[in-house]
Amino acid sequence: MHRLPKLVAAGTLCVAGLLPAWAQHYKFNGGYPDKQTIQAAYDAADLNRAIEAYKFFYPTVSGEAIFEGNLKIGVKVNKAFGTLDTKPRHVGYTLNSDTPYAPVLLDLSQGPMTVEIPAGPLIVVAIDVNQRWVADMGMPGPDAGKGGKHLLLPPDYKGPIPDGYHVWHSSSDFLLVGVRSLPVGGDVQAAIQRIKTVKVRPLNPPAGWTDPTWADLTPKPQDTTPLKWEDNLAYWEVLARVIDREPAFDAYRNFYGELAALGIAKGKPFKPDERMKRILTQAAREANAQMRVQSFADRRPDRVVWPDRKWEWAGLISDNGNFDTASYTDLEARDLWFYQAIGASPSMFRRGAGAGSVYWLGVRDSDGVYLDGGKSYKLSVPLPVPDKLFWSVTVYDTETRSQVITDQGKAALRSLFELKDAASAKGGTADLYFGPTPPKGHEGQWIKTLPGKGWFVYFRVYGPEQSAFDGSWKPGDFEQIR
Repeated sequence: MHRLPKLVAAGTLCVAGLLPAWAQHYKFNGGYPDKQTIQAAYDAADLNRAIEAYKFFYPTVSGEAIFEGNLKIGVKVNKAFGTLDTKPRHVGYTLNSDTPYAPVLLDLSQGPMTVEIPAGPLIVVAIDVNQRWVADMGMPGPDAGKGGKHLLLPPDYKGPIPDGYHVWHSSSDFLLVGVRSLPVGGDVQAAIQRIKTVKVRPLNPPAGWTDPTWADLTPKPQDTTPLKWEDNLAYWEVLARVIDREPAFDAYRNFYGELAALGIAKGKPFKPDERMKRILTQAAREANAQMRVQSFADRRPDRVVWPDRKWEWAGLISDNGNFDTASYTDLEARDLWFYQAIGASPSMFRRGAGAGSVYWLGVRDSDGVYLDGGKSYKLSVPLPVPDKLFWSVTVYDTETRSQVITDQGKAALRSLFELKDAASAKGGTADLYFGPTPPKGHEGQWIKTLPGKGWFVYFRVYGPEQSAFDGSWKPGDFEQIR
């Protein structure tokens, strides 16, 4: 109370002494905000809302990019799918060339769809347009690789459910079913043919229904990322389109409220004025920068895999595939994952023998310095690697989070292919090389990087054994070759 007279002048209360430095320009006359304060407060509030909304809905915009990128090269919802032996020309967040893929795009607004998985080494996951996990099928699913019939239901479905299916409920109409086929013995063509034996059809086929076709998408360049949208107003335009098209997901109500304050709401046109355009553009740039920092300079102690190594977990633990802990949604882990990758499921984050796979992230060398495309490195991998299936190391461009594109035409070293001889060894190490020029005598174990560009890797182990988790086995760090 003794300080109050010092803060009051001519009926004006300046809150400089009561608020942080960033808010010291706020002024109130008799408790009411002046004109400048009104403008400043709303600008700050809208910017804060937009930054947080950007990060929360990044998986949604990225999910829409997956649909758009596939539609552009000829995939058709419910009708025409394709197989993909992924190459660096296929731009997508941390895609890999370890296994052939198949993007199966479904629109459940046309009714429930069935997916019949044959027995065999197929890994199948269904995610909605928000990249929320919907279903695991094939090896990680309830059919456990023995074959099974699955039923995918649209939101709020009230119709009959027949017997004989594993039943899954989607939280959006647009649904992506990603099919991966393990190339047993390195036989990629057999793996691709196995994908085509997956049967997809409506639960109640309309008159004249014909089974979907499968095209070879491998020769076609492709971009399934939101890179062209992520730092500008287009991000919000795409998000507004998805919000208007899809049924509202009840668990997102609070976040829809944040969007509504910014002019994005289901059933309403998105027409931002010049002020809001400026704020949304600024928010896209700032939020994207924050996610990049978090992704490549993570501060969480639980990111560390082994205390004496620089490797980090590519995905922090998410027991249900949607980053839900016992009492909260782990938004930090969610932001990190979806800035680097696409899709999520419980099987992707399990840590222990029997997990489908485990991913480790490498961004720094043994000295703790970021990996530099202009420098040369060696990575020593103790043999044998504790995998029941195979392992790989894939190099990604830090800017695009996609496989590095160079005149070498590849971005991965894999135990089924380039490292087949080393992978069969019972001891010693497999030495892998990375840099702008090939190491003499080791050209087959080398991935080219580009000067002036940062890069990172995912080390993947498929069918990991217990020693991959308990510290009794671990890869070396990247050692700079000076």
